[in-house]
Amino acid sequence: MDQSYSKSLNPNLKLFLSLAITLLVGFGAGFATSSAIGTWYAGLNKPFFNPPNWLFAPVWTILYILMGISCYFVWKQPETSKRNVALFVFAVQLALNGMWSIIFFNFHQVGWALVDIVLLWVMILITMYLFSQHSKVAVWLLYPYFFWVSFASVLNGAILYLN
Repeated sequence: MDQSYSKSLNPNLKLFLSLAITLLVGFGAGFATSSAIGTWYAGLNKPFFNPPNWLFAPVWTILYILMGISCYFVWKQPETSKRNVALFVFAVQLALNGMWSIIFFNFHQVGWALVDIVLLWVMILITMYLFSQHSKVAVWLLYPYFFWVSFASVLNGAILYLN
């Protein structure tokens, strides 16, 4: 992003954009997911610890909001190359997040989805490390996301194993 443009954005606009971008990814993931829930996904063998389908949308909505706020806490810091790298890594993990739903629910590629979610998990850890250099609050806001993706990785692996 152009430095002069980034500096000209007021904090409220940065917060709005941070939330809007993460929620837009979440909306896209939800859209990709919705058509397969009652059809393909319903026919899969799932482990005993698979949560009920209704739980995923509210959990993910909260996580996308927390991710957006976390991003904001770093984005509002003075622009440096370290901050920009942290935001770039955040964007990469967000892209991996959105791709998981497409790979799993649209392409029905449970194995490749597992590869994606493991990469996502690693990128979340890297994001947390990089964010820690700018805002402790930003890191704490990502912990629920990290734990949920850890659980989702195990769930993805179990679904792959059972099918």
